[in-house]
Amino acid sequence: MHAEFTIYMAKKPFTPIPPMAELPPAEEINVKDILDKYLSGEIDLICVLGPTASGKTRYAVQLARQINQLLNDMASVKAEIISADSRQVYRGMDIGTGKDLGEYEEIPYHLMDIVDAGAKYNIFEYQRDFEKAYKDIRDRGCIPILCGGSGLYIEAATCGYSLPEVAPNPELRAELELKSDEELIAQLASLKPLHNNTDYDTRKRLIRALEIAIYEAEHPVQRSCYLPKNTYYIGTLVSRDVRNAKIDKRLDARLEEGMVEEIRGLIDGTHPALAPEHTPVPAEDLIYYGLEYKFVTLYLIGELTFEEMRTQLATAIHQFAKRQMTWFRGMERKGITIHWTAV
Repeated sequence: MHAEFTIYMAKKPFTPIPPMAELPPAEEINVKDILDKYLSGEIDLICVLGPTASGKTRYAVQLARQINQLLNDMASVKAEIISADSRQVYRGMDIGTGKDLGEYEEIPYHLMDIVDAGAKYNIFEYQRDFEKAYKDIRDRGCIPILCGGSGLYIEAATCGYSLPEVAPNPELRAELELKSDEELIAQLASLKPLHNNTDYDTRKRLIRALEIAIYEAEHPVQRSCYLPKNTYYIGTLVSRDVRNAKIDKRLDARLEEGMVEEIRGLIDGTHPALAPEHTPVPAEDLIYYGLEYKFVTLYLIGELTFEEMRTQLATAIHQFAKRQMTWFRGMERKGITIHWTAV
């Protein structure tokens, strides 16, 4: 066990988090029924989502294996997993992002380790890469399972809208900020059909939607066209107390496993994923990734003690998990059915 880790264990426990909203009801998931829906064309993607430390990766792998067992007379058809995690795309960021690649074993996975650490990967690139992986799996006659906790990435992949890569226009945004919400919505409606309120449920989204619509009115934009239309969503359900206990236990395990050393190797350029150039990743780039990479980097550059780092990081992960659940419940309010199951 690392000396730093041993020192902390004698200190006080994490600060308690206030109670969260009531959990949705749990369901029994019928895998054969889901498979039948997929094979009949009723659904075209299975998505396993949930907050951090809720067991979604393990559940998705188990689901893939159950599907493969049901398909044992169709040897060429197998389930494959596509990651919907905004940080697992980065090479060398393994322990801190919880890739747990050993869990997959014989199950193929996609969209992990595809970008160099230090890069700025965005939602437009993710949708493009998801579309490519999704089409490849479907073209080979296999069954895609999307798995992750990044709500924005999940919605970009599954909600039937494609995202043009339109750069921000500060001048236009400043001009739009002077208008009322009603004026902005009316302007947006004059440029595109408004099928639901997703584009204008916040002022920030409304201005961004207008920014894109105005750009598209003046420039041809290449859009994604091979996205799923009917996704079956499964949510991994754990109580707040159980989830927070799992977060704390997992954080301790990652510190023991060498998370600090992983991040130190990225900062000083010695991490194997940075070979052959061994170019260090600037501390500010790692801080940009948030959570583990933010707080451990602050510890390594001397801005936090080990105890402060661990305490603040644990609290931040608890809060992040709560925000994830808020996002998923928001998806339900928009009309998406999530089949929550206890794991």
